[in-house]
Amino acid sequence: YPPGSTFKILTTLEYLREHPEDYTDYRFSCSGEYTEGHKTIHCYNNARHGSEDLKEAFANSCNSAYSSMGLELDLAQFHAMCESMLFDTDLPVAIESSKSSFVLEEGADTSAVMETAIGQGQTLVTPLHVALITGAIANDGVLMSPYVIDHVSDDRGVLVEQYTGKEYGRLMSPEEAAVLKEYMGYVIEAGTGRQLSNDRYEVYGKTGSAEFSTSSKASHSWFTGFAHQDGKPDIVVTVIVEDSGVGSEYAVPIAQEIFDAYYIE
Repeated sequence: YPPGSTFKILTTLEYLREHPEDYTDYRFSCSGEYTEGHKTIHCYNNARHGSEDLKEAFANSCNSAYSSMGLELDLAQFHAMCESMLFDTDLPVAIESSKSSFVLEEGADTSAVMETAIGQGQTLVTPLHVALITGAIANDGVLMSPYVIDHVSDDRGVLVEQYTGKEYGRLMSPEEAAVLKEYMGYVIEAGTGRQLSNDRYEVYGKTGSAEFSTSSKASHSWFTGFAHQDGKPDIVVTVIVEDSGVGSEYAVPIAQEIFDAYYIE
C-alpha cells in the first residue's frame, strides 16, 4: 500500500539526521498548499496551518511543509536511510511477507520528490513493516524480530517450548527515537490523533490517508502507534482500512478499540 502520511515518520528521521544540531529551528508557513515548478501539493481540505515548527508540522500532518522539506533532503542519503529501514529487502520474519519498495534516487524530478516526502509517489509498504518501524521507535531504536507462536505445550498442559523475542538490530539512535516518540505523542495531544487522548494510558502515533488512484477522493485510512500503561507491556497497533478515507476518521477509532481492549479491564 502507499503509506500516506505514516511515511512522514521517515521523512522526519531523514531531516533529523541532516540537521542534528538545528532541527528545532525549522519553521514553515503553511498557506494550505505548496507549489514548486508545475507541481502543487495540497494539505488535507486545503487547511492553512500557518507558522509551524517541525513538531507542529508533524502533528498537523502538513503536506505543504513536508513536500517543501523533501526538496531540501539529500536524496542519496534518503534512499540509503530507507534501505536501512528494511525497504527493498526481506523483513526479518518467519512468515510469508512482501517487500516494501522505495525507488526515489538522486536526480529524481521535483514532482516525485514532493510526492514521496508525504508518502505518495511510488513508495509502497506493508502494514507489518510499518508496525516494525513503529516498534523500533517504542523500543529506543532497536528492532525486535517478530514471532508468531508464544509457546508450545502438550495435551496435559506441560510446556514443551517457549519462544522469546530476539534483537534484529538498531534502526536508529536512542536520541532519534526519543524525538520521534515526542512528536508522535504530540500527534495525540494536539494533532490528527486527538481522539486517542485519554487519562488511562499514554498513546503515541501517526495517522495517514493514502491516495491510491487518480481520484483524490479514493484513499486508504492509516494509523500506526504504540501505547503505554504502568504495569503492562507496551503494544504497537498498525491499522489500515482500505478505500475508506481519512486516517483520523476510520483507522484511529479501530486502534482505540484495540488499545481499550488491551489496557482497560
